Amino acid sequence: MQKNPMTPEGAARLREELIHLKSVERPAVIQAIGTAREHGDLSENAEYHAAREKQSFIEGRIKEIEDKLARAEVIDVSKLAGGDRVQFGATVKVSNTDTGEEFAYRILGADEADLAKGTISVTSPLARSLIGKQVGDEVKVRMPGGDRTYEVLDITFG
Repeated sequence: MQKNPMTPEGAARLREELIHLKSVERPAVIQAIGTAREHGDLSENAEYHAAREKQSFIEGRIKEIEDKLARAEVIDVSKLAGGDRVQFGATVKVSNTDTGEEFAYRILGADEADLAKGTISVTSPLARSLIGKQVGDEVKVRMPGGDRTYEVLDITFG
């Protein structure tokens, strides 16, 4: 069973979503299916089919979250803080050696990654190449747009 690394905050968000799905969404869709059934012929009942489709999505998402939480390896980043190497939870400032552009990314679990918020998955090509590196190290990363080389400028925690 492959572990799913995440921060305590990420695990809490998944648990909150699971509770919401089970206590609010699931009962609401069951109610909607019941109401749609009362309208008669199910073969031509769009409300019934839409409710069944939504129920299928909700049940699938519940299973997905339960699996992620079962495989969760909750890592308290505050206890990792320190050190001079890139690791899970670190914010890494890098520079593209070809363009000089600088970027900062926080390395988190796959469920917490959001490039728009400056977080990347620990399983992404960039994060995998940065893990274990120190300030001044260069990494070559195979990206969808071609190979890129980055220099590690700074590593912070917290």
